[in-house]
Amino acid sequence: MQNLLIISTFIKLLLIPAYRSTDFEVHRNWLAITHSLPINQWYLEKTSEWTLDYPPFFAWFEKLLSCFAAFVDPKMLKIENLEYASNETVIFQRLSVIVSELLLFWALSRYTKYFGNKYTHWVIAGSILMHPGVIIVDHIHFQYNGILYGILLLSIVEAKKNKMLLSGILFAVLLNFKHIYLYMAPAYFVYLLKSYCYIQDSPAMAFSLQRFILLGSSVIAVFLLSFGPFIYFGQISNVLQRLFPFTRGLCHAYWAPNLWALYAATDRALIILGKRLDWKLKEEAIGSMTKGFVGDTQFAVLPTIEAIHTLIFTTGVQLIVLQKLWRKPTFNNFLSSLILCAFATYLFGWHVHEKAIMIVLIPYGLIATDSKLNLRAFVILSIAGIYSLYPLLFQPTETPIKLVYTLLWAFTIVPSLSYSMNIALKDLLSRIEKLYLVGFLFLQCYTSIIHDLLFDAYQLQFLPLMVTSLYCSAGIIYGWCMLMINYLIN
Repeated sequence: MQNLLIISTFIKLLLIPAYRSTDFEVHRNWLAITHSLPINQWYLEKTSEWTLDYPPFFAWFEKLLSCFAAFVDPKMLKIENLEYASNETVIFQRLSVIVSELLLFWALSRYTKYFGNKYTHWVIAGSILMHPGVIIVDHIHFQYNGILYGILLLSIVEAKKNKMLLSGILFAVLLNFKHIYLYMAPAYFVYLLKSYCYIQDSPAMAFSLQRFILLGSSVIAVFLLSFGPFIYFGQISNVLQRLFPFTRGLCHAYWAPNLWALYAATDRALIILGKRLDWKLKEEAIGSMTKGFVGDTQFAVLPTIEAIHTLIFTTGVQLIVLQKLWRKPTFNNFLSSLILCAFATYLFGWHVHEKAIMIVLIPYGLIATDSKLNLRAFVILSIAGIYSLYPLLFQPTETPIKLVYTLLWAFTIVPSLSYSMNIALKDLLSRIEKLYLVGFLFLQCYTSIIHDLLFDAYQLQFLPLMVTSLYCSAGIIYGWCMLMINYLIN
């Protein structure tokens, strides 16, 4: 594992000068807010459009980083210094991501210690630590997800060790760092309730009120520690409005490859058909579905999807998953249901970002070698999910990096996992699955070369992104179906 850490750190250091997104300025601004203002102003400050919209524990994490940033370049901590990016600032923020990711390395080290087959789990740990999605999102695009994956994996390891209370506390801490992990909360709730609050060794599986109170009070204590100061200052409504801004449309500007991407594309196709057949179309809906404003996501032909509809879809799918977990609260079922609950929200949720696929991909690696079907799904889902992140890096200079790194990762990890399961690599995937993966080569050629040759600069600008979203959604939904079938039947 130490060698993997050295290699991954070296690669990430080389990426310090790479392209960075507006998320870099987002986090610089959060450093400035938490350093310059008292706590009762953190969720009110709006000099920049990039206001603080993560839970309080992450704000305190930014506060901690700002203490070190003050010694590197104090100017980065001035709220009015919008878009400030001195060399010292860039290096500091890049290094802060790398250093904070040491928690992920520690979590993976504990994972390899407690999860049996050393070779297989060493490969899985390596696949997560060196994951192209982590490189793209954290170390080029710029975010702090590695530390969050570390907390998640530590919670999973504690659940494996049957330390349910500690597992629940760690997950509560994670929720107070980034609330997107609410996607997984139903699986945690059911598993901890059934496996911890019901005493498994008792004749009638008696419910333990003492354990229930202990678990509940521990989780509540974490949330009070996080939100308590803002409750005291009477600002809890401000915090919640920042965390849950429901003034957005169904689809993000780049359609996350999920069910609604297919739905939106179908509506686009029906618009073209409708114009030729002289259908009566909703003019206000044409061109509206990717702006992301409140009430803005409308469909010209198909019924408009409201937030309540996505909630019904998501909850319905999660309930199907959770009923098995309730009946058979084993660790393996917990891990699968954890992934499937996150998957359901990604596929059917409201205003899903493409980066959210990572909270499916990271834990999915942990079950990749449970069966041949899971490994097949892992391969398809990984390639489709990683490629769906490519539009985050739209500059030509990053194209060789993302392509070469993904190929190196895939041609190292997939054969190693296949070998660990005694499966011949040529027999792992079906012919159709192999053809689907080959299709990504043609997709890359179209989006990077052919489209520009066929169309003017301002003609059909949305098409490469739409084609990417649709093609990736096919693989992602296919991977979800395979895992659902394997989970529900086996």
